[in-house]
Order: sequence, then structure tokens, then C-alpha cells
Amino acid sequence: MQIKLEEHTIEEVFNGYEDNAESGVVGFGGRLNIRPAFQREFVYKEKESMAVIDTVYKGFPLNVMYWVEDEQGNYELLDGQQRTISICQYCAGDFSIMIDGKPRTFSNLTEAEQRQILDYKLMIYVCKGSDKEKLDWFKIINIAGVTLTEQELRNAIYTGEWLTDAKRYFSKNGCAAYKIANKYMNGEMNRQAYLEKAIKWLASRENMTIEEYMSAHQHDTNASTLWLYFQNVINWVKTIFPKYRKEMKGLEWGLLYNQYSSAEFNPVALETRISELMSDKEVTSKKGVYEYLLSGKEKCLSLRQFDDEDKREKYEQQKGICPICQKHFDYEKMHADHITPWHAGGKTVPENLQMLCRDCNLKKSGQI
Repeated sequence: MQIKLEEHTIEEVFNGYEDNAESGVVGFGGRLNIRPAFQREFVYKEKESMAVIDTVYKGFPLNVMYWVEDEQGNYELLDGQQRTISICQYCAGDFSIMIDGKPRTFSNLTEAEQRQILDYKLMIYVCKGSDKEKLDWFKIINIAGVTLTEQELRNAIYTGEWLTDAKRYFSKNGCAAYKIANKYMNGEMNRQAYLEKAIKWLASRENMTIEEYMSAHQHDTNASTLWLYFQNVINWVKTIFPKYRKEMKGLEWGLLYNQYSSAEFNPVALETRISELMSDKEVTSKKGVYEYLLSGKEKCLSLRQFDDEDKREKYEQQKGICPICQKHFDYEKMHADHITPWHAGGKTVPENLQMLCRDCNLKKSGQI
């Protein structure tokens, strides 16, 4: 890979600046692609953008940026998108900074102040190389102020028509995925959280990793399969659990859909049981209620456990004897057990506690 250090003024970079949203962002006389397909969405907040301009206004140095030059003498911005867009937006009059206690847009500056900003020199490493070299370098120089997420790094590797179409559904503020699933999902769309989760779920159904799925579909012309699958997941959740509760947010709904969507569930009966479990003090993981109702696995509920004081007292009362096998064990080798299990109405109270040896406890639990 060929790498050279160049200086370009803000005036040069801002020349020909256009932000066409979905269609991309360009500058440097139309020769610089500021938002290539592999770049993350603009994530700087107003405070961070203002800090960039304040640095420029005061003449302090910004971190070096990285461009890639193609065979036609055009450029892609490899690292520094956040700073470059902040600079261009300010010069375009999109926001103001505080100078001497007053908000000042670029047009409010004196001619000398404007010239000071336009003449500011940006330090830029320009490189030439293969696609693989460019993308490997992109991962290595991940220093753009806001650390890249794993999915943003994957996007850098598996760019193409499929990814562009997938991001249309999953990666924009107010995107289609957000509109139907924001109550059920965590994370930010423009940091690729929705896209990552959707791919993870579908890839899991096909026994693939996220990377394997993106590699297999990188050159597809659209991401309609992913989008249709995601809609099916959310519609299934809304159908079997029609009453929304905050505990539903952030669950691995796609993985549950993959495993249980072919089974039949009665939404009315499920709602009755949910209400009971949500008010059951023995259930310490309310979020686990939903997976429990689908799988029947009590471990999802994180049922309340006996405290150490109660266990020690019961051990002494039993004189270290396991009531099932009648053998003596050290305290550390005995397990607390509910005499009447939770599913049969047993509570986590001293009267329902017995100390069993490991083997007897496992046999009673049906684990051996």
C-alpha cells in the first residue's frame, strides 16, 4: 500500500460540499466521497461538532485524517468522517458556536475570522491499495473519536448492494425497523444495533454467524429476505403477547421465534399466566417470564434462593445429615432445596428448606 501525508485547507475540502442524505455526501470539488458505503452514519452530537469547530477557530491541531485515492484520482474518506462533516456543516451555516459568549454561525463571523477557518490546514494521509488492504487499514486505524461498534466494522468488510438496502430498513433514525419494533429493541439505529440484531437472529436460524451470513449475501441485490424475516418476528411477538410490558424490551425475540414459532400458544392463557408471574415474589427475573412461558425452563425465572443464614441454620438443625440418604456431609458439600418445589406452590421460607447432598439434590431435580 502506498501512503503519503498531504495538507489540504478547509476551503479546499468544503469546495463542492453537498449532503444528499441517502445519496451520499461529497466535498473537495466533488472528488471526495465523505460517506462511503462502509462508513457509519454521522453520530456526533451538537456538543462534539461545536468542539471540532472551536478547535479549528483557535488554531489548535485536529487529529490526522485518512483518505483513499482510486485509479481515477478521486477519494474516499477512510477515517475522519465525523470531523469532516462537522466542519462542512458549520461552513454551510447549519449550526453556531459560542464565541465571546455569543452564538456565531459562519456567516456571522468577520471576513478575517472566516478566512482563518477556511485557511486552516488539515493533515491527511492519502493511501492507495487493494480493497482488502483498505479495509484492513480501516480496522487498524479505528480512531475516529467514537469507537466503532462490531457491526460498523462488519459493514466495512461486507459492503455492497445488499448492505446498502439493509441499512435502508435498519440503520436510519426513524427507519422502518424502528417504527415497528422500537418497544422491543435496545440500541441506536445509526450505530447499527438494529441491523446487527436482525442479522444475528436470521443467521442463527440458518446455523451461521453474522459474518458468515453477511459474506454469503454480500452481493445480493436486496435485503428483502432479512426485512421480511424481521417483520415476521415482531408480528409473532405482538400476536402471542398482545399486552406490552417494559420487560419485553431487549429480549432475544428472534432466537425465541426461531425455536418456538411453530408451536401453538393461547394469547389469553399466556396473559393470565404472565400477570401471575409478574406478581410472584419468588420470580426475581421478570424479563425471564416470556422465555419461561415458551420453553418451560424454570431457570429463566431466577427463582428466589435461600440466604446463607437460613441454610446454615438448617444444616445445624439436621446435624449435617442428608434427610434422603441419611449420610453426613460437610456444610460446603450440601445444597439448599425447596421441600415443596416452586411449581407446586412452594415458597422460599425456612419451613420449606432442607439441606441435601449434591447427588440427592440432583436426583430430586431430575438432573441425573
